[in-house]
Amino acid sequence: MTGKKSELKEMTYGAVIIEGHVQGLSNTRALGEAGIPVVVVDMTNCLARYSRYCTGFFYSPPFDSDDLALFLLDLARREGLEGWLLLPSNDHAVYTIARNRDALGSVFKLITPGTDVIDLIYNKKNLLDMATELGVAIPTTFYFNRTDEKIPADLKFPVITRGRFGLSFFKAMKAKALMAETTEELREQLSHIDRVIGPDKTLTQTVISFDGTNRTVSFTAFCTDGEIRCWWAGRKLREHPWRFGTATYAESIECEECLESTTRLIRKLNYCGICEVEYIRDPTDNNYKLIEINARTWLWVGLAKACGVDYALMAYRYVNGLENTFPDDYVKGVKWINYLTDTWFSLGAMFSGRMKPGEYFTSFKGKRIPAVFSWRDIIPSFALVLLSFYIARKRR
Repeated sequence: MTGKKSELKEMTYGAVIIEGHVQGLSNTRALGEAGIPVVVVDMTNCLARYSRYCTGFFYSPPFDSDDLALFLLDLARREGLEGWLLLPSNDHAVYTIARNRDALGSVFKLITPGTDVIDLIYNKKNLLDMATELGVAIPTTFYFNRTDEKIPADLKFPVITRGRFGLSFFKAMKAKALMAETTEELREQLSHIDRVIGPDKTLTQTVISFDGTNRTVSFTAFCTDGEIRCWWAGRKLREHPWRFGTATYAESIECEECLESTTRLIRKLNYCGICEVEYIRDPTDNNYKLIEINARTWLWVGLAKACGVDYALMAYRYVNGLENTFPDDYVKGVKWINYLTDTWFSLGAMFSGRMKPGEYFTSFKGKRIPAVFSWRDIIPSFALVLLSFYIARKRR
């Protein structure tokens, strides 16, 4: 371990973290602890800028604009960041990097795939079509292009309608997904969607029933040339919004069942880099069904590192041609919690009757790591409390 650290310290290149919230903070710490200089850029104030491992912070243009690419190129020239790794924590930034890959790749080192791959996975229709072709299970899915289209008689309710491009849908609709219990409710939702973004930018899926155990699984991997070199899996224990949201409490698990399906997808894409593949087990047939793929690290990437899988450091070593050690196992049963958001949303769930107090308190058994708090890097914890309302308002 000492040899690896000294090797890294001799490197003059660092990493640019794009978006510095909880995920960006985790990656900043992972690289900074290894002696790698880190610069953080974000559209708004963020937690990672207050980390002891952040050597510079800069406000950026919107992540979904090509102005971001121009900004990064200018930043590299002004701050001497040529040859540094770009590590995005945001899907819009991923797409902008992919779209401007030639220009950015001439200055930075990139771990983000090009648009040939991104278009196949960030357009969920393309992804689901590819999965079906490969025999990877998906939820029952329908595509409505007009509000007056006939709703199929075999469509089983409840259903959720979400965007073919998730972030664009969330930005327009202020929700990650809309659930409908009846044909009439779905028709009303499609009419509302038509007034905002158009139903042809959405898809509608039968909701996979919840049996109390089938939580959303994040199967994550580091890949080179279409082959999985190492993987890690976790599941959401609590999330917001309820069942279709962002994790507030999660746990590392064993999930060999998702390895075969993910291997097929990765080979078809000839994927290289970090990815998160989400699945939900369907209790009606016991198959894990594909939800989405993200071409980046994810919110609770710090849990993977705590379990022995350090994706940020792997990415840095890979793009710099350094020797990588890919772990073939990791610690299971470790939990990750964002105390601020989990406490707030859990109280709401208990008041609404969706969760019992006993269930909440017994869930804390076992080893836990906090999403933000660290004795070695404590200032971001204070920043989270002081900036929580500001961050929530800016990120809506």
